[in-house]
Amino acid sequence: MGLGTTSERTEMEIIGIIVAGFIIGLLGKLVAPRDKDNIPIWLTLLCGIGGVLLGGAIYAAFGGDGSPGIDWTRWVVAVATSAGLVVTASTVTGRNTGSKRITR
Repeated sequence: MGLGTTSERTEMEIIGIIVAGFIIGLLGKLVAPRDKDNIPIWLTLLCGIGGVLLGGAIYAAFGGDGSPGIDWTRWVVAVATSAGLVVTASTVTGRNTGSKRITR
């Protein structure tokens, strides 16, 4: 039994990235400071996908080459990257509810 055609594997990888991105995005939103995570769910998903892809690239850039089984370090880097993206998205979209300075 083979692993299927290349297009089937590619489709499964895309679905896997979307599912992992959703989970990592929610975890990133959970880790982000409370006053900096007020973004819609679709943007959380995008931050999660970005966290998975960018976090994987950061992990590989620092010499991460995976390990047998679940590579926890890679996923911790992905969650931390996603949290950074959530805070950035909240700031860029103006949904940041943190303390605001009043200028006179």
